[in-house]
Amino acid sequence: MLENLSQAFWLAATPENFLMMLLGMIFGVVIGAIPGLTGTMAVTLILPFTFHMNPVTALLLLVSIYKGAMYGGSISAILIKTPGTGAAAATVLDGYPLALQGKAGKALYMALYASCFADFVSNMSLLFCAGIIADFALRFGPPEFFMLIVFSLTIVASLAGDQFFKGLIGAALGLLLSTVGIDLVYGTNRYTLGDLELMSGISFIPLIIGLFAVPEILKSCTGRPARQETIIEVAEGDRCTFADFKRCFKTICRGSVIGVILGAIPGIGGAPAAFMSYNEAKRTSPYRDNFGKGEFEGIAAAESGNNGCAGATLIPLLSLGVPGDVVTAVILGAFMMHNLTPGPLLFQEHITLVYAVYIGLLVSSALMYLTGIWCIKSFSKITNVPKSILYPVILLICCYGSFSINNSMFDVLCMGILGLMGYLLSVCKFPEAPMLVAFVLGPLFEDNLRRSLLISHGSGTIFFSGVICWVFWVLTIASVLYPFYILHTKKKFIKEA
Repeated sequence: MLENLSQAFWLAATPENFLMMLLGMIFGVVIGAIPGLTGTMAVTLILPFTFHMNPVTALLLLVSIYKGAMYGGSISAILIKTPGTGAAAATVLDGYPLALQGKAGKALYMALYASCFADFVSNMSLLFCAGIIADFALRFGPPEFFMLIVFSLTIVASLAGDQFFKGLIGAALGLLLSTVGIDLVYGTNRYTLGDLELMSGISFIPLIIGLFAVPEILKSCTGRPARQETIIEVAEGDRCTFADFKRCFKTICRGSVIGVILGAIPGIGGAPAAFMSYNEAKRTSPYRDNFGKGEFEGIAAAESGNNGCAGATLIPLLSLGVPGDVVTAVILGAFMMHNLTPGPLLFQEHITLVYAVYIGLLVSSALMYLTGIWCIKSFSKITNVPKSILYPVILLICCYGSFSINNSMFDVLCMGILGLMGYLLSVCKFPEAPMLVAFVLGPLFEDNLRRSLLISHGSGTIFFSGVICWVFWVLTIASVLYPFYILHTKKKFIKEA
């Protein structure tokens, strides 16, 4: 083990890795600070450029962008009352009132301190938990993996809330798109429409760019311009004191734990963790009456909750091969681009690479702090970037990213078609996440289903043959029924009110 750690240290501690993490963190903060742009879009735009990188460098770059975007959303949330990312929505509640009171700098520093601490806690949870879960997952056979994937698809679909059936339809569409190409068992063409380009299947990069980047551009062109709030400048010397941090430390620790727990559950994400942490802080704080009017504990709770998810979402990805959220689904694509398969075997075949990623993630918490200090002083102007300049640049990057993987204009065409599809899905309120996760997990879904049926000679009873399968059956049924329970509770509450 010591030998593996030594090799991992020299693999991670390179100037190239540190530079890429720093640049990724800055880029993530910039994207996260601009309302309308998300961490998913940031990771998606950069993914094609990591194709020829060292796997460790590529993974650390993408994770740094994700973490930077998670923190960057708090900048616009505090300064202009517009969260740059969905995970920063809870930060608005107390961040903007503090900014109106002339405490914008203190609010930004509190968000930074809470984000960095929670990120470190999240990284440590990944370090200690992923290997244990992966060791347990080595007991899984094809039936267990199949049921795990079914559970993952239903839990992601269930996050659509009132639109649960739309989430299932999106997941089914993603599974359908994943079958395009040559059948690996029989060698026949499936849904290729006689086009040779489709024999290798739909490329992952055009799909994610089409689903997440292009629709945002189309919505900005077709929708009305959003009302611009007044940008509040950060005064010199306006920063959070140690006493402020000490008062909020208990809240930050609690929010970090909540973020880690929810982040480790596939499909939850940062926004629910932020609001749950915020509500728990409001319930227990002696300053609960100040929440919503400008309370530092509110910012600490929201930012520790959403950033606590950042490292924890990698736990199911690395240990089970199941994406924890949409961004980790994109990162799963990066693993596949470099011929790596996340899951239990990753810890057996590439343990040095896993340790190198761990070391890089621990360093990224320090880089987030350094980047945040610099960004607070200079990045408030980012929130006012003209969309007429921003979106043409993003569209150009999208086209280049789609073309660069296979040097094919067909991929650019696929990006455009899938972009229109993504736009129509968003207009019709279909969630994109189930579709993406299903597309990524589709080959594993089909492979484990076929292998299980071959083992059982076509009998479906194999999916009820073990304790682990039964556990996943119970979890799957619970994830399907949960949205209906929430909807029933909401209607009951409205009726009684």
